[in-house]
Amino acid sequence: MPVSRHIACALVAGILMSALGTVSAQTFPTKLIRIVTTTAGSNNDLVARLLAQGLAANLGQQVVVDNRGGGTLPIELVVKAAPDGHNLLLNGSTLWLLPYMRDSVPWDPLRDFLPITLAASSPAILVVHPSLPVKSVKDLIVLARARPGQLNYGSGGSGSATHLSAELFKAMAGVNIVGILYKGIAPALTALIAGEVQVSFATSASAVPLVSAGRLKALAVTSAQPFPLFPDLATVAASGLPGYESATISGILAPAGTPAAIIELLNHEIVRVLKRPDVKERLANSGAIVVGGSPDQLSGVMKSEMARMGKIIKAAGIRD
Repeated sequence: MPVSRHIACALVAGILMSALGTVSAQTFPTKLIRIVTTTAGSNNDLVARLLAQGLAANLGQQVVVDNRGGGTLPIELVVKAAPDGHNLLLNGSTLWLLPYMRDSVPWDPLRDFLPITLAASSPAILVVHPSLPVKSVKDLIVLARARPGQLNYGSGGSGSATHLSAELFKAMAGVNIVGILYKGIAPALTALIAGEVQVSFATSASAVPLVSAGRLKALAVTSAQPFPLFPDLATVAASGLPGYESATISGILAPAGTPAAIIELLNHEIVRVLKRPDVKERLANSGAIVVGGSPDQLSGVMKSEMARMGKIIKAAGIRD
């Protein structure tokens, strides 16, 4: 076949693919959209419900939130769903870090899902018992180095965000603080108040009222930037451990094979909802910071966290 005919065929194929993508986007959605997420009442649940309301209004189609608990069921349901944009996953680090904590999982976070957008980020608050003689992250590091193995931290269970935040701190600071795992952050903070442990990386929602009441002392926030709920609280990075950053991230993804035009449309509409002032305010009051952004941004965060936290998980021997 002459070169000119090859070029002509390629151009026609490209035009047809573009047209098909446009048609897919124009006809989407054709039925109810389901956002599968974790436990009812969680920050993920709040994000999902705010998105469901906004997307239903913008797309003219019913959008429901399907709560499937804090385990792997949300992921397993969506990975098997039809790749047509009507079944979305709103999840966090469980998706991309659990493969480092188990011998096998029935999905590959990069192969089996297409990122749509980062939704929100929720930092932790580094809190200590009020009697601990420290006023900053730097003080805590000095004390921990002087008393190796004598300080304990409480976390919300193996592989939880509070657990990983603490292990990242230990690795970066070069300190030996013994981890005590509890069944959730609430019992961990109860133990901290009682003096059974001395340190915790608490979720912001659970830490704020206890710090405000004087029952715990806040040293820093784990985000890279100051935190709106605690505007005067320093970051861990700025107050003694440069480069430290840890947060619970919520991302929205679709099954692999979902048409690019639909991913692009969903990204545009979801980010549009996230950027609404009322949505940003609701999430800020719950301890979450709206992110939004491109699919490539979420993909980059996933890959970066897998590389960074995968090393921490392996070094600490964390298993789920």
